[in-house]
Amino acid sequence: MDINIPTLISIIIYLVGMLIVGYLAAKLTSNLSDYVLGGRRLGAGVAALSAGSSDMSGWLMLGLPGAVYASGMGSIWLAIGLSTGAYLNWQFVAKPFRVYTEVANDSITVPDYFEHRFADNSKVLRVISAVVILVFFTFYTSSSLVGGAILLEESFNMDYRLALWVGAAVIISYTFFGGFLAASWTDFIQGILMFLALIIIPMVAINELGGWSETVATVGNMDTSYLNVYSGATFISVVSLLAWGLGYFGQPHIVVRFMGIKSTKEVPKARLIGMTWMVVSLFGAIIVGFSGIAYFADAPLDNSETVFIMFSQVLFNPWVAGFLLAAILSAIMSTVDSQLLVSSSALTQDFYKSIFRKNASQKEEMLIGRFAVLAIAVIAIFLGYDRDSKVLELVSYAWAGFGAAFGPLILLSLFWKRMTRNGALAGMIVGAVTVVVWSNLTGGIFEMYELLPGFILSVISIVVVSLVGKEPSAEVQKQFDEVKERLRKG
Repeated sequence: MDINIPTLISIIIYLVGMLIVGYLAAKLTSNLSDYVLGGRRLGAGVAALSAGSSDMSGWLMLGLPGAVYASGMGSIWLAIGLSTGAYLNWQFVAKPFRVYTEVANDSITVPDYFEHRFADNSKVLRVISAVVILVFFTFYTSSSLVGGAILLEESFNMDYRLALWVGAAVIISYTFFGGFLAASWTDFIQGILMFLALIIIPMVAINELGGWSETVATVGNMDTSYLNVYSGATFISVVSLLAWGLGYFGQPHIVVRFMGIKSTKEVPKARLIGMTWMVVSLFGAIIVGFSGIAYFADAPLDNSETVFIMFSQVLFNPWVAGFLLAAILSAIMSTVDSQLLVSSSALTQDFYKSIFRKNASQKEEMLIGRFAVLAIAVIAIFLGYDRDSKVLELVSYAWAGFGAAFGPLILLSLFWKRMTRNGALAGMIVGAVTVVVWSNLTGGIFEMYELLPGFILSVISIVVVSLVGKEPSAEVQKQFDEVKERLRKG
């Protein structure tokens, strides 16, 4: 297709704006804590939308509407599982995790927290968790960059590899210079853009179809199964979709926002903002897919995941369409920048400083962190050169991998005083291995989403190994009590 100049200009304006935000954030970034955690000074709104937008990625704009367009309202179980998991994460993890990471030697990365929480002088916990982060996020990032490249390729007839580099260049630039503040501020802006797009498109589409009742009637006349939330559902499939919510407790790029919020007093406000954003956005994405069934009834889409893109092109003028397509880029970029930053901090703080250069200066750490962003991104780009690469299959269980390896560990570390270093290590390894093995098995019970068995076996491993071994040291238990006292006082 020919390049639509107004649409292209709109997207360029958006991308330049993100670079300006990165430049401004760089002015406020003076040390590694600033670069990795923004100096723990995020406000409620920025923390909430940053956590939400970095979580959803292009799945919110492409995957969920596409799933509803293809199969109807049966996909709603996934949205229910995710929103429930996100709420529980804000309700039970955000505040204690913010306090504990500060009390535990002012930990600024997830592996850093694991080491100091369990007084692990061997650094085994730190290194293994950093390896998990680097491996999964490199492939995860590659997949997200591919999604952005496909969007640019299909929208502007751009060469796929050129599109891959163009999209990556902008994300690398503002993350490279501005770090956590740049990622969080851009995520905040991107979250607003995604939110507005997911309100505007379904409203306009439904209006074009003659209203909500007419839309439902049209879809029902096509196939009543589209209206049934239980259509094609089995017990295993529903439980699997709901189980996605368990993944939130272990996602490094989400929980790091809890570490960066400026005060626990901001958490209730952030939870309200974040959950409102999430529920409305998920509902909007579902309605985009549902209304697409009726709107494109006479000319069904070849690729269900293009329903959002097609709506933006047929319902709006090219200038508005550009900003709506930028919302898809926003979803992708807001996740990639967070993944790059968490991977960078793991490489810098958990490998370079911890193992090789314990006395590295703040300036040196920031320099290494920035070049780690560059190195990881370049690897991810080259992994994404082949759109059909089997490497991208890892993304299907990356969420499950983090959820099972880190989720039980984080939850129990916050609420169970008797948990030990060996228990944490066992849970992390068992959770990750279960996900990898389970995902390669088929038939019967193995059709269940691998996150659920991985999570359950991880919890069992942590509890059993912790109880079999010696109690944690007096120092570790004292630290646990200090956190509980600080939480009690508010």
